[in-house]
Amino acid sequence: MSKDNSPLSIFTWRLINHIRRNRRLYFVIKSLLSIRKQGIKKSFNDFIANMKGNDIPLETCLFLSKQDTKLQKTMIFSRRIRISIVTSIFNIPEKHLKEMIESVLAQTYGNWELCLVDGSDKRHMGVKHICKTYTQKDNRIKYRKYDRNIKKSERLNKAIEMSTGDYIALLDQGDLLHPGALYEIMRVICREGADFIYSDEANFSGNNIVTFRHHKPDFAIDTLCSHNYIGHAIAFSRKLFEKAGTFRSDFDKSYDYDLILRYTNIAKKIVHIPKLLYFNRELDRKTVSDIGTRMESISAAEKALSDYLNKHKKTARVESIIGLPRFFRVYYELNEKPLISIIIPNKDNASMLQNCIFSILEKTTYPNYEIIIVENNSSEDSTFALYKELSRNINIRIITWKGKGFNFSEICNFGVQQSNGQHIIFLNNDVLIISPYWIEEMLMYDQRDDVGAVGAKLYYLNGSIQHAGVVLGLGDIAGHVFHGASHDTVGYMGKLQIVQNMSVVTAACMMIKKKVFNDVEQFSTEFPNSFNDVDLCLKIRKAGLLIVWTPYAEAYHIESRSRGYNTTSSKKHSLAMETDLFKVKWEEELEKGDPYYNCNFTLDRMAYTFR
Repeated sequence: MSKDNSPLSIFTWRLINHIRRNRRLYFVIKSLLSIRKQGIKKSFNDFIANMKGNDIPLETCLFLSKQDTKLQKTMIFSRRIRISIVTSIFNIPEKHLKEMIESVLAQTYGNWELCLVDGSDKRHMGVKHICKTYTQKDNRIKYRKYDRNIKKSERLNKAIEMSTGDYIALLDQGDLLHPGALYEIMRVICREGADFIYSDEANFSGNNIVTFRHHKPDFAIDTLCSHNYIGHAIAFSRKLFEKAGTFRSDFDKSYDYDLILRYTNIAKKIVHIPKLLYFNRELDRKTVSDIGTRMESISAAEKALSDYLNKHKKTARVESIIGLPRFFRVYYELNEKPLISIIIPNKDNASMLQNCIFSILEKTTYPNYEIIIVENNSSEDSTFALYKELSRNINIRIITWKGKGFNFSEICNFGVQQSNGQHIIFLNNDVLIISPYWIEEMLMYDQRDDVGAVGAKLYYLNGSIQHAGVVLGLGDIAGHVFHGASHDTVGYMGKLQIVQNMSVVTAACMMIKKKVFNDVEQFSTEFPNSFNDVDLCLKIRKAGLLIVWTPYAEAYHIESRSRGYNTTSSKKHSLAMETDLFKVKWEEELEKGDPYYNCNFTLDRMAYTFR
C-alpha cells in the first residue's frame, strides 16, 4: 500500500490519527460535521421523522369493541388486586384534566383507585373544583391539595401515601390510558407474576391525532442505559416500591428514569406488554423557559444514569449524544487490558487480506493483541508470499486448518484453540477497520460478566449499512436490520446511533470471551456456511448472557467477496439444508419471536416498519 510521503500529507495523516485516537474529540467533530452538512434544524427534524409513523386518529387507537369490553369487564382473575393510579397535578388545563380522569373511569378493570395530588397555584382554582366534583361522583377517586410549592417527585410520594393498592401505576397529568390498560396489566400480574410492568405508548396532538407510536423491546439494560425507552405506562408492586424506595427529589426533572433504573434492577419479574396502552399528550414547548426545563431534564437524566452505574460499581462516564436529546453514551472504564486474539479465516485473496491486516495495524490503538490467520486450502503463490511477509510481525501468526472444503465453524474453532487471548475477535478477511479504538469500544462491554458477545457497526464501501444487529425471524430465519440504509440515518428511536441489546450480531466482526465461547461449545459445525453466528448467539442467550451491539466500533465489510454469494446449485442446496436444520433446532425461539424486536413491526422489511 503506497503512501504520499510529502510533509503536508504526513501532517494531515498525523492530525487525523490524533483526532481519531481522542474518542471524545472525534465524536464531537463527527457530530458537528454532520450538523454542518445538514444544518441543526434538518438534523433534528430527521431524527423526529425517523420516529414518526403514519398519523392515525386517537379514537382509533382507544377503540375497544363491545364484545371485548364485555369480556374484559366480566373477567374473573385468580388474584384480587387493587391498582392505585397516582398522578401529580400542577396548573393543568381543565379540559385535559377531565379527559385524563374520564380515561381512568373508562377502564374495563374496576378494582382501581385514582390518587390525585394537586400543587396548582391560585390562578387555577378550577382544577380543585373539578377534582372535588369527581371525588363526589366516584369514591375510587382521591384528591389532596397542597398550597405550598413542592416538587413533582414529592407530590407523587404524597399520592402513594394516599394509596392502598397492591400495585401502583403512574399517570402523568393530561395523558390518557387505553380502556383496557389495567386489564392488560392484571393479566400479566396473574399469569406471569410480574412485579414491574411496562407497555408500548403513543403521542397524540392537540387535534387528537396519534403522531408517533413507540413500540418497545422487552427489557434490555444496555438499551435502557442509552435512553429511557421504557417511559410509560409503568406499574409496579407495592412490595417492590417498599424495597426500592420512593421518588427522589434530587432527580425531580427525570424522576421516572431514576425510578425505572432502580426498580428494574431489583424486580423479580419484568414484563413488557407490546400494546399501545398509554397516550402522551403533546404540548407546545417553544418558550425559552420550556427549553431550559428540557435542558434540566437531560441533565437530571444524565445524573440518574451516572448514579445508577456508580452504585453498581461500574466505573463509567456518561455523556449526552449531540443531536439526540435525552440519549446517552456510556464510557465504561477498562478494568484491565488483556490479550485479544483476532481470528481471521482466509483462503487466497491476498490483496483483500493485506488491506484487512494493514487497516488493523494502522488504526488500532489497543496495545495488547495478536492476529491469527487461519489458512484454509489456499493455492495462489501471492497468498503464501503475503503470509511470509506478515509472519515477520511478532503479533501475527499463520496457522493451517487441515480440513477439506469450507467449514467456517470448524475453521474458527481451530483458530480459537491456537489462540492465547482471554477475549476473541472473529473478523472476516474482507473487513477494513475504521475506528482506531474499535477494540476498546467492544471490550468495555465484553469485560462485563453479564455480556456474552459484542458486535460492531459495519458499512459497505459506499457508506450504506451492512450490519447494525440481526433480528431473529426477519426475512425468514434472521436478517440484518437497517440493511442498506444510509450511513447518516438515525434510525427508529435513534437505534443506529446508540448501544443496545440485540438477539444476534454477525461474526464478521464479533468479540467474545474465550471462556464463554468454550462454555457454549463453540461454533456448531453442523452449520458450515450459514447461521453459525446466529446459532452461537442464541446459545449465548440461552446461557443467560446478553448480546450487545455498539455503533462506536466501525468498519467496512465487503460482504461475501472471499467466498461469493449463494448462487450455485451446491451453495443453494447447502443453504436449504442449514435452514431446515436451524428451524428444527431453534423452533421454540423462532415461534416466540425476537424479544428485542417488537411484534408490531413487520418481518418483511428491514427497518422497523409498522405492520
